[in-house]
Amino acid sequence: MNHLSIRSAGLDPVARARDLGPAIIAAADEIERTQAIPEPLLTQIHDSRLARMLLPRSVGGDQIDPWTYLHAIEAISRHDGSVGWNLFVANSAALIAPFIPLETATDIFADPRAWISWGPPNQYKALAVPGGYQVSGEWHFASGSRQANWLGAHCQVIESDGSLRLNRFGRTTIRTLLFRKEHTQPIQDWNTIGMRGTASEGYRVTDLFVPEAYSGTREDPALRRDAGPLYAFTMAGLYAVGVVGVALGIARAMLDEFIVLAAEKTPRGLQRLADSPVVQADVARREASLGSARAWLVEILKDVWAGADDIAPIDLQARVRVRLGCAHAIGAAIEVADYVFKAAGTSAIFRGTPFERRFRDIHTLSQQIQSRDSHFEAVGKAMFNGDPDGLFL
Repeated sequence: MNHLSIRSAGLDPVARARDLGPAIIAAADEIERTQAIPEPLLTQIHDSRLARMLLPRSVGGDQIDPWTYLHAIEAISRHDGSVGWNLFVANSAALIAPFIPLETATDIFADPRAWISWGPPNQYKALAVPGGYQVSGEWHFASGSRQANWLGAHCQVIESDGSLRLNRFGRTTIRTLLFRKEHTQPIQDWNTIGMRGTASEGYRVTDLFVPEAYSGTREDPALRRDAGPLYAFTMAGLYAVGVVGVALGIARAMLDEFIVLAAEKTPRGLQRLADSPVVQADVARREASLGSARAWLVEILKDVWAGADDIAPIDLQARVRVRLGCAHAIGAAIEVADYVFKAAGTSAIFRGTPFERRFRDIHTLSQQIQSRDSHFEAVGKAMFNGDPDGLFL
C-alpha cells in the first residue's frame, strides 16, 4: 500500500475522501485536459476504496449508509467535480452486484481495481440465445469509461419466438449485460462545456455474446441477493443521492472561494465586497441554503434507513421523500453556484480561477436527468394521487 492508503487505513470513507484532496487538486488540470484520471491518483482512489462504497460486503465492498456516501462524494467533488461524478457513477454501477450471481460478482470484483461503467437504456435489444444473449448496438453517456475495465448494456430482450420479455409487473424488462471493455469499440464524443474529466462518451459492440451469468435486472427488488437497508433504497434514489453529493461539493467550494475573494476584492467605485451589507446578507443566505438542504436530505436518509426492511423495498412515501430531498438539494446547489459566479464579477470569467470550471461543471450537471425540475411535478403527483404510473419504482 502507498502512503495515502496507509494513512487512510481504518478511517471512514469521508476521511479517506478528504485525504485525497491534495492529490486531486494537483491532477485537476490534467483531468480536464486528458479527460481521464491519471496515475498515481487512480491507484490512490482504488486504495481508498471509494469506488466500493455501495458494493455489497459479500463481494468485498463496504456497503455503507447513504448519508456517509453523500458526504464522501461531496468531499471529493469540492476538489474536482469530474472525479466526484466518476466515483458516484462507479458506485451506482456497483449496485448491479446484488442482482447477478454471486460467482459472477465475485469474479468481477475480486480485482481491487474493478470499475463498471455504462450508458443509460435506449432502443437497442438483445436476442435471447442458448446460454445467454447476442447483442449489437451503441450506448452513450458512460461516465468514467476510461477508468473502467467492465462495461454494461441495458437492453430489452427479444425471446426466441420474437416477443419482448416482460417482468412480473407486466412491463417490458430491461436486462443489464456485463462484458469486459476490450470487447467494445470506444466512441469518443464527449466534447462538452463542463464535466470534461468524466469522459462520458459512448461505446459500441457488434454481435457480442454475453453469458446469462453475466446479466441481471435491477428493476425488481425481490430478485436481489444481498439483504440490508442499503439495497432497500431504489436504484434511482441512490443515483440521485450521488448527484446531490457532486452538486453540493461544487457549490460548497465555490462559496468558500467567494468568501476568500470577498475579503480581498474592492470593485472599482465600491467598497470591499466583504464590507458590503448586501454581500454579507447574501452569503449568509446561501450558507443557510446549502446547509439546510444537506441537513434535510440527511434527515430523510436516516429516517428511511431506520424504517427500511432487510428484504422489502422502501415504500412509496419513503421513495417520494428521498426524491424530493434530492431534487431540492440539487436545485439549492445550482442556485448558490449561480450567485457566486455573478457576485464574483470578472474574477470568475477567466480560465484557471476557482470559479469558471466549477461553474461549467455544475451547469453540465444541471442538464442531467437527476436535475430535472419535473421531479417536483412527479413528487407532487405522487403525494396527491399515489404512483399510478410507476414513477417511483
